[in-house]
Amino acid sequence: MSDSGRSSTPARREAGHPAPAPRRAAAPRLAFAAAATAALLIGAASPGIAGQPGERAGRGAHYVALGDSYSSGPGIPQQTDTVCGRSDRNYPSLVARAVGAEVFTDVTCAGADTTHMAGRQESAPPQLDALRPDTTLVTLGIGGNDLDLTGIITRCVLLGYLAPHGAPCKHSFTLLGTDEIGARINATAPKIDAVLKEIRTRSPRARVLLVGYPSLLPDDGTPCRATIPLADGDFGWVKDEEKHFDTVLAQQANVYDAEYVDTYGPSVGHDACQAPGVRWIEPADSAEGAGFHPNASGHRSMADAVLATLTR
Repeated sequence: MSDSGRSSTPARREAGHPAPAPRRAAAPRLAFAAAATAALLIGAASPGIAGQPGERAGRGAHYVALGDSYSSGPGIPQQTDTVCGRSDRNYPSLVARAVGAEVFTDVTCAGADTTHMAGRQESAPPQLDALRPDTTLVTLGIGGNDLDLTGIITRCVLLGYLAPHGAPCKHSFTLLGTDEIGARINATAPKIDAVLKEIRTRSPRARVLLVGYPSLLPDDGTPCRATIPLADGDFGWVKDEEKHFDTVLAQQANVYDAEYVDTYGPSVGHDACQAPGVRWIEPADSAEGAGFHPNASGHRSMADAVLATLTR
């Protein structure tokens, strides 16, 4: 979830935001913050970029990419912005090249939540400031940090060590019959609406794609405690909550004439429990990418999903 400056295609370079003042490169909020959480999510397989898109896909587009670390690509070589964890092989960069964008501005940044769309994220300017009236294509991947995904997973891992064969995390978040995570998801929906509305206001001509989150855990709920130390019964629950969130995102995409990009479906079977070469989410920080984030193959898959939506 790099430097907050803009990345531009060679065809036409836009002036970037001023380089941020040096500061410690904070770990992305969606990555694990402690050793107890270091054993979580997606890795590598090798989907190919979808075939050359046509005119409707955005050839000559003025493309702006907005989002968090699932869009920026932390840890994936080459990092073009170590503060924001932005890679030149993230899905926005792949999409920009595939559609032949005339102008490409990538302000995706690890740790971003919906407040950082219109507000600063430490040294990074508001992401929405990258939009222009002549912007014709926008991708947005946001919301995971609004849920505090890092905190959820950290709690689940710690509880998994205490009760490895039950579902302690699910029970801790559903006390007295209240689904706390479901409530967070529902509370995030209007925040997504507000961002989509502002995109439409600033760039009324743009085609806007809201990009969902890929499959993090096995879709059938099968545990893999040797790789990810959740309790056996919590694998299916975490997976269900993620699918609920993606469903809500898909619903919000219909507001203000946006389109939803399903990255979950194509990634089933490539979750963090799978072997290297198959997984698209890294289970821990590695040379392939940040822990609990898509690796380069995951971003290729997400780019394919975006391009498939553009050519519909």
